[in-house]
Amino acid sequence: MKSITFTACFVLGLLLSSVHAQNLEKSVPVGFDVAKAGVAQGKIDSLVYESKTVGTSRKVLVYTPPGYSKSKKYPVLYLLHGIGGDEKEWYNQGKPQVILDNLYAEKKVEPMIVVLPNGRAMKDDRAVGNVYGKAAAFATFEQDLLNDLIPFIEKKYPVLSDQEHRAIAGLSMGGGQSLNFGLGNLDKFAWVGGFSSAPNTKSPQELLPDAEKAKAKLKLLWISCGDKDGLISNSKRTHDYMVANQVPHIYHVIPGGYHDFNVWKQNLYMFSQLIFKPVPPSAFSEYNTVETAAQGASVQGPSLQGIPASTNNSGSQYPQILPDNKVLFRIKAPEATKVQIDLGKKYDMVKEGDGTWVVTTDPIVVGFHYYSLLIDGVAVCDPSSQTFYGMGRMASGIEIPEKGVDYSSVKNVAHGQVRQIRYYSDITKSWRRAFVYTPAGYDTNLSERYPVLYLQHGSGEDETGWVNQGKMDLILDNLIAEGKAKPMIVVMDKGYAVNPDAPRNQGGQGARGMQNNTLEQVFIKEIIPTVDKQFRTIADRDHRAMAGLSMGGFQTFQITLSNLDKFAYIAGFSGAGQMQQGGDFSKLYNGVWSDVNAFNKKVKLMYLSIGTAEPERMYQTVNNFHKELEKAGIKHVYYESPGTAHEWLSWRRSLNQFASMIFK
Repeated sequence: MKSITFTACFVLGLLLSSVHAQNLEKSVPVGFDVAKAGVAQGKIDSLVYESKTVGTSRKVLVYTPPGYSKSKKYPVLYLLHGIGGDEKEWYNQGKPQVILDNLYAEKKVEPMIVVLPNGRAMKDDRAVGNVYGKAAAFATFEQDLLNDLIPFIEKKYPVLSDQEHRAIAGLSMGGGQSLNFGLGNLDKFAWVGGFSSAPNTKSPQELLPDAEKAKAKLKLLWISCGDKDGLISNSKRTHDYMVANQVPHIYHVIPGGYHDFNVWKQNLYMFSQLIFKPVPPSAFSEYNTVETAAQGASVQGPSLQGIPASTNNSGSQYPQILPDNKVLFRIKAPEATKVQIDLGKKYDMVKEGDGTWVVTTDPIVVGFHYYSLLIDGVAVCDPSSQTFYGMGRMASGIEIPEKGVDYSSVKNVAHGQVRQIRYYSDITKSWRRAFVYTPAGYDTNLSERYPVLYLQHGSGEDETGWVNQGKMDLILDNLIAEGKAKPMIVVMDKGYAVNPDAPRNQGGQGARGMQNNTLEQVFIKEIIPTVDKQFRTIADRDHRAMAGLSMGGFQTFQITLSNLDKFAYIAGFSGAGQMQQGGDFSKLYNGVWSDVNAFNKKVKLMYLSIGTAEPERMYQTVNNFHKELEKAGIKHVYYESPGTAHEWLSWRRSLNQFASMIFK
């Protein structure tokens, strides 16, 4: 599927490029790529090097500048081609030798060697036949470059072989390679340029998991694309990530630019003038492209604009999160008479001349938030945003990033899998669905058995909540990779269960079918046996935990405290146990706390948490439960999540803590 998607995108770019008129940037003079009389010329060598990576001899072109001398040492730029090209593509269509010769004549570039390799690292590396079927060889080129080509160049030519004197840049597929290889090897490259980078570009989190290292190592990161290029989303998402992580870079969008050499030659012209010398601060204001919130127009200036939310659908530029955590929404609804955004409160949008509605919200606290688009009073999902089951229906969602925190981010670690299972419930007379997280290595370490955490959602949500909104798989992946949590299975089931044979008012049944007594029976008699049968669990109470948020927290206390023969670890995130006004605390849950010492010995960990900004009633319910536990001498961990309300950031923080404490 990946190769089909890439092919479609690449062909789209080529189709678009074939119909545009030539459009040069104001900062790029006419004739910059035309050979001029009286200008000293560099030299192009065609060489062959031995590649141990590929197991064959490979061709490469090398440009040496006018006045080249073997007694002098030079920095090196590795310049990569696209998926349909080879080592001659830049030479034949991009005219790097002409562009650089002209720049040398004007004393605008540092003398450098430019290496034009074949980035298709395979024995038959010709650009013939189905070039898309050879896309995997472009990833293999990383090892060929590092282990074979660079050593060859540094042996053959008088070059400066340290990181500060080595650059990499490329177009389309080569742009993706340049970002992948350059940012993935910051000890090798200090100057990195991606021109119209293709879908082979890794996700930003994979590209640059350590932003601080990049800030210390990179001399220049250049990201550029034409605004008419169908592949611009690859460049934009990388730029957005760099802005969010405060990594200095230039993001340059070329007006009227398509996926072609008109754009790529301009990029080489600009990029080559900045490398291998101090980058003046003025370069960032000159080249950076920003989008003004009011007009949506591309202008030149410092890159201080908002960034598209990570929860946007692919390619959607709005909503955007501004530096002060305000959110800018732009909605196209030309026939609507009134449009609002309901995000914490209702914001009236202003209609512009083209039928686009715009509003900027108040600052929104960090974390995940549901929101709705109200069009003439009807609540609908924002077509630009991903949707999530919450609020008892599908709703749009937006993530306001928490700066400096990455425990729930995608990292370059071993990842587990989230599987879907279905089972028939004899109690509810219906098919039920659960999601099951298995840790990295589950399918290869076939002799290993695992403890199990049962993890419940809240009211108005369902079994998809912890995966989609809660990012539980990323939290567990990161904890396990860092050795902070034991590898475990996590089961997420629906928190609603109705026995059709029971009276309609039994067990606190509500509008959504919540019969807590029925749910307890489903867990004990059906869910746990099903999981123990289908997965390699350690099927005893010492290796079984349960936690839940809000409604799921209350359900967790009911199920676990009524079945301590099944569970040794218990947690409620913004959800507590029963409280009887004026009642005897020791008699709750059939007297489970009548012998406190016995309870403390039997339960390995009881955990309780609440956000400090939660509604007063909810905060007091959980806090009072905590105080009663303290008064009774019942051991437990109590955590208050600073500044968070009754929402997913409170619960992600709680899971991150609780998961690191259990099964130890």
